[in-house]
Amino acid sequence: MMRSLMLACMLLFSALPALAVNPDEVLADPALEARARALSTQLRCMVCQNQSIDDSNAELARDLRILVRERITRGDSDEDVIAYVVSRYGEFVLLKPRWSARTYLLWGAPAALLATGALAIFLNTRRRRARPETAKLTAEEQERLERILGE
Repeated sequence: MMRSLMLACMLLFSALPALAVNPDEVLADPALEARARALSTQLRCMVCQNQSIDDSNAELARDLRILVRERITRGDSDEDVIAYVVSRYGEFVLLKPRWSARTYLLWGAPAALLATGALAIFLNTRRRRARPETAKLTAEEQERLERILGE
């Protein structure tokens, strides 16, 4: 029983490294294939959006894997391949976005809003403390208030 369970686990986990790359996509040169796999892990599947094209079974991911391999076999550098794919699909295709003014704004906005809110609370609290206490009612004012309220 234990051997059967272990065999089933080994068979189940043995398929994981294959990921979604089909045998007909694999390049003959192992060095070029390694480059293609490395680049494929950096690119987002536009259909799945939370997987790399290396992990996705979507048709668009397959097309992008083939495109990456074609560009590599033409002699493009890794940067050229990434630049080409980004020019066609936009920055969103990158799983790790490049640092630019847009990404600084995207990642910095929550911190800036939090700091602005903390500053507003601090200033409001300080302003309230600086406000003079209101004077208590005089005996005459208290008597008049009680008459108005009917007590």
